[in-house]
Amino acid sequence: MKSSTPRSMVAVYLLLFTMALINYLDRVALSVAAKPIAAEFHLGPVEMGYLFSSFLWTYLLCLIPSGILADKYGARGVSAGGMGVWSIATVFTGLVGSFPALFATRLVMGAGEATSYPCANKFIRDQVPAKNRGFATTIFNSGAYAGPALGALVIGWLVSVFGWRAAFMLAGAVGLLWLAPWMIWFRNSRPEASDVAAGSEATAAMSGGVGLAGLLKSGSMWGIALTQGCAVYTQYLFLTWLPSYLQATKGMDIKEAAIYTALPYGCAVLFGMLLGKFSDRVLRPGDAEAGKRRPMIGAMLLCSSVILAAPVVDNIWVIVLLLAVSLTGIATAISLNMALANDLLVHASDAGKANSIAIVGGNVFGILAPIVTGYLVAATSSYNYAFAAAGVLLLAGAAISQVATRKRIGDNPLVDARPRRPTSSGVSMDSL
Repeated sequence: MKSSTPRSMVAVYLLLFTMALINYLDRVALSVAAKPIAAEFHLGPVEMGYLFSSFLWTYLLCLIPSGILADKYGARGVSAGGMGVWSIATVFTGLVGSFPALFATRLVMGAGEATSYPCANKFIRDQVPAKNRGFATTIFNSGAYAGPALGALVIGWLVSVFGWRAAFMLAGAVGLLWLAPWMIWFRNSRPEASDVAAGSEATAAMSGGVGLAGLLKSGSMWGIALTQGCAVYTQYLFLTWLPSYLQATKGMDIKEAAIYTALPYGCAVLFGMLLGKFSDRVLRPGDAEAGKRRPMIGAMLLCSSVILAAPVVDNIWVIVLLLAVSLTGIATAISLNMALANDLLVHASDAGKANSIAIVGGNVFGILAPIVTGYLVAATSSYNYAFAAAGVLLLAGAAISQVATRKRIGDNPLVDARPRRPTSSGVSMDSL
């Protein structure tokens, strides 16, 4: 396959950012619109918990197949197909007339969205030098926090003025519009050239890497997946229940809850990218491949655990500050954990699959967060235990990241990993 590079790297990074942003518009749309949806379909906290998590069921099932497809066919077409499915399902969410139909559209949406993270991280592993991957990954992953920040405001306004159905139809339409510039500006990189794109990495996967089975034998791969899970649990707690928490405990209406939801997410976008850039700058040559991002991952997860203090705080601005610190830590830790997976990965031809495994780990925990929270709220009429569970997992993730990610992923001596002459396929972000 002929190698090609994006016509404009700035445009491609913007498209990666907006890919995550658009995906997360729908996720926050359901949480912002939870109250009118629950009223229309007569749903309680437990039923809403299952609805919040429903898209994660198919998302989880389709992640590894999406990674395999990305490794085989490239990120361009796979991600475009996924975005198309996601967008159409989101439009139909606004047209349904029953709870089973609403549930079904969420399942289809999850299947379509499963392509985004494997494809984006496949591109980053193929095209970005190791010394720049922290910043590159935080640019992409920041869209997952910009989406809720923007969505809480825009979707909150739409729901209050036009109703919840209009909000979903608009979110789906935006996804369909995204497809045109993506197909124009994005080009696949050549999978077998991606190791040399990392600059200082001397080996390449000429034989096709170790495959899914080989990756699952790696202790570091499991460590990254578990760390991802501990962080993503809290991410989905906020994503699905934060507006409801603010309305139920602080007496806010939908517009007020949307504003106070958007503020912490906006902070996470800005400071997450700055911290991602900082994580690259402190690395010396060879540090990335040695896994030296892990101390910062642990530090960010420890910062995120400040959410443990939320139940004992009444002042809304202090709560917003705690949420902002926690979300910033989570956003940075998740981004750097994905960058660590790419850093430790020996064979670039396994990049889609390896990142899929990491995201599966995150979403096994993420799928539980809205359901567990629903049961805890229903049983205790309080969010205190929900925040406590999240804080404990963040502390566990900080420990796991330090002790279980110390070896290269896919470092199989039976696989031909002969050095190759560098090519010009790598693209540095230093010029951005």
